[in-house]
Amino acid sequence: MEAVLKNVAGTAELLAVASLSGEVERWEEPTVSRAFQWARYCEHLCRRFHDNPAIRRVIEKQLRVTNHGLRAAFAGYGDVSFSDLYRCQHLLLVGLLKNPQLPISVMKILFDAEQSEYQEVTGYCSRIIQCKSACKVLSPLADSSAVGADAEVQAEMLMERLGALLSRGGEARHILDSVPQGFEGAAGHFCVVIAAALLMKKNSSQDFLLDWLQKEQSVLEQMCSSLPSALIIELTKKQPKFRDAFCDLLKKWASDMEYSLSEGEWIQTRRNPTVSFDRLTEHFLGLFETCPSVRVDVEEELNALKMSDGDFDVRGLSVWGDLLSAFNKSV
Repeated sequence: MEAVLKNVAGTAELLAVASLSGEVERWEEPTVSRAFQWARYCEHLCRRFHDNPAIRRVIEKQLRVTNHGLRAAFAGYGDVSFSDLYRCQHLLLVGLLKNPQLPISVMKILFDAEQSEYQEVTGYCSRIIQCKSACKVLSPLADSSAVGADAEVQAEMLMERLGALLSRGGEARHILDSVPQGFEGAAGHFCVVIAAALLMKKNSSQDFLLDWLQKEQSVLEQMCSSLPSALIIELTKKQPKFRDAFCDLLKKWASDMEYSLSEGEWIQTRRNPTVSFDRLTEHFLGLFETCPSVRVDVEEELNALKMSDGDFDVRGLSVWGDLLSAFNKSV
């Protein structure tokens, strides 16, 4: 029993370090793996002795002693109770995400549910995803989502991390610059995670994310070229800053187009990924549907650009004129 009590006390200390200590800055992948192993050990312990009043009282007494010492050692420490041991992995995960000293290498582990060598860490996140998916199936009144439960959970993790850094005056930009590298080339998935984060309930971290997105044109382009049109429309409805950035991007895309005589179509030659003229038109029309006032402003601007091209109504001479013609056909 002495060993059990020592392990319980050690795990409570581990949770305190994970959320409140700069020590996590030196954590590496094996450290994270061992931390989640201890968290799972305490969850098992809680389930095993839940119905044993005598042992439970002894563990609770140990926790009271440990909590007293940790309150003195860490400002802002919250006591760990016996019932908290049921969700020890959750407490560990949230604590790490809220610690501004968490290294990028650990952040990538928490975001990547595909690396089999870190099942101890990612398995818990996977179970959160599965539970969230099940709740959506069982609750027909729940909000539907086009991003998927996995992206929603990762978006919540990202917002937790950004919120923790911003609240303590930490440098949050490096998180956004570095996290995409953890998706092993799956940049499209990171775009979905960003979309899910922007569709969450309004919070201050979203403004920071939007400002970053406006500066990172390559990520914005990837989002707007790869995400489904319906999802982009939802983003323009939810976030005016995104709508304005999206509108500016569409005009940049149009300005980069050249008319191909061999294909009989406007094509992009200087941007990657490329967007077709039809897709560009579809984006504009979706934007107009979301905010009719934008259509007025855009059409005025495109008419002026068409005039500067010679105001011809012949297809292939002005991308602006051909866009306006496509808009009129949709009415």
